[in-house]
Amino acid sequence: MRAAEGGFTPPGPADFVLPPIIAEVTKPMVLVVLSAVLIFAVTYAASRRAAIVPGKLQYAGEYVYSFVRNGIARDSIGSDRFLPFVPYLFSLFLFVLINNFYGLVPLLQFPSFSRAGFVYGLAALTWVVYNAVGIRKHGFIRYFKLQTLPAGVSGAILLLIVPLEFMSNILVRPVTLALRLFANMFAGHLLLILFTLGGEYLLLESGNLAYAPVGVVALILAVAISFLEALIMFLQAYVFTLLTAMYIGGALADEH
Repeated sequence: MRAAEGGFTPPGPADFVLPPIIAEVTKPMVLVVLSAVLIFAVTYAASRRAAIVPGKLQYAGEYVYSFVRNGIARDSIGSDRFLPFVPYLFSLFLFVLINNFYGLVPLLQFPSFSRAGFVYGLAALTWVVYNAVGIRKHGFIRYFKLQTLPAGVSGAILLLIVPLEFMSNILVRPVTLALRLFANMFAGHLLLILFTLGGEYLLLESGNLAYAPVGVVALILAVAISFLEALIMFLQAYVFTLLTAMYIGGALADEH
């Protein structure tokens, strides 16, 4: 695939356009559905026989749930109003995490959120959630006033501040939320492809033994990048969920 007529062909965006498996169904679509099935199956199995002294699976499930509940939802939304949003944030964290970690799973090896369409869909859902809860609490007009008029600001400066606040708080947030996740997954997977296939080409297909040590180094770097990617995949799931919780907390706040 990489050994073109002129030698090694570096990976690019075309490597993320996968052919359909059946009809219009592609591998990323299957992975997204599989992640939902996995989340349901694992959480159901972890909670089906809940006991005072938890088993390993129940303990793991409770640990992740507590991490999202206490470390993200309560701290970002507030201890008096965070509980209704914990199920969404818990599901969101697991959904992003599993789809990210697909990039390191043998045979699957494709992070679903390296496809921008999936990320923008998820960010749009978050956008609907935090705007809906804000409008529900404050009413349509007061909510948008809170989001666009900072406390203590008045006078002619509002002609500049209001459009900027509207762009920042209402329009730009879902775009930046999506781009952060997409760009990290896309770039990380691209690096893995480059070092893995580049090392394989230098070792087996270049026809020049002098390149073999460089190929070995490239493969070692691919392994190192995999460990780094595992950390980044977790952090991106955490950041996406944390920002969602912060946006919900901001929408519920009485002051901007």
